[in-house]
Amino acid sequence: MPWSTSELGHIAGTTVNTIRHYHRVGLLEQPERTHNGYKQYDVQHLVRLLRIRRLVALGLALSQIPAVSAGEETSTESLRELDAELQASIERLEQARASIAAILRDKAPADAPAGFESVASRVSETDRSVPHLYTRLLDEDALDDVRKMVEDDPDDLSAALEQLPADADERARDALVARYAEVFTQNFHDYPWLRELPSAGLTRRGAVVAQALGEAVPELYNPAQLDVLQRGAVLAMGRVLAVPEDRSGATERAG
Repeated sequence: MPWSTSELGHIAGTTVNTIRHYHRVGLLEQPERTHNGYKQYDVQHLVRLLRIRRLVALGLALSQIPAVSAGEETSTESLRELDAELQASIERLEQARASIAAILRDKAPADAPAGFESVASRVSETDRSVPHLYTRLLDEDALDDVRKMVEDDPDDLSAALEQLPADADERARDALVARYAEVFTQNFHDYPWLRELPSAGLTRRGAVVAQALGEAVPELYNPAQLDVLQRGAVLAMGRVLAVPEDRSGATERAG
């Protein structure tokens, strides 16, 4: 018994528009028509349609189906390439699920940088923006160190900097400079590569991204905040350089 287009679609679990598209791209042959113009599909059309749907379900592009259906040598390679793509997709999805789990667990903002979920809720919006830039600038080892640094920062330090107005007086700035100098000094001791920035810890595109970061940071902080960060870093570097290296080459920790 012949079937109409809608009946064929119902049996195969697809739509009339999908069947028509397969006709247009040459995957499914046109059936014979009755004297009044209605299409009449038979078992061969149904089997062909089910085979097409099976290959589509595997993830093959429509352009790959003719070669795979014909059993050409390229079909094996196409399937291997598809398998590799699916594996990569699975890994991306697993990473996404892990990130979502961390965001929910730590009650972090949904756009928190990867790996910073545990601290994102207690730092300012500006201090959450900078790690996003770091993910394009630093390699994984360096990023791990940055995560540790953020976790070790005093809870109220980010908030204090965020609240510093652009016209803050010297007394207010000096108080924060002293605190940041202490934090930066410890970081320079614990993570020596920081002293060699921007040449250390960079990805292959690091130099280009570093330039972009240098241009972006002044847009994220007001003049008083930038002054505090810069003075704190300079003071910390001076303290570190003033401490001699021991015989093993490791820098003595500041007392």
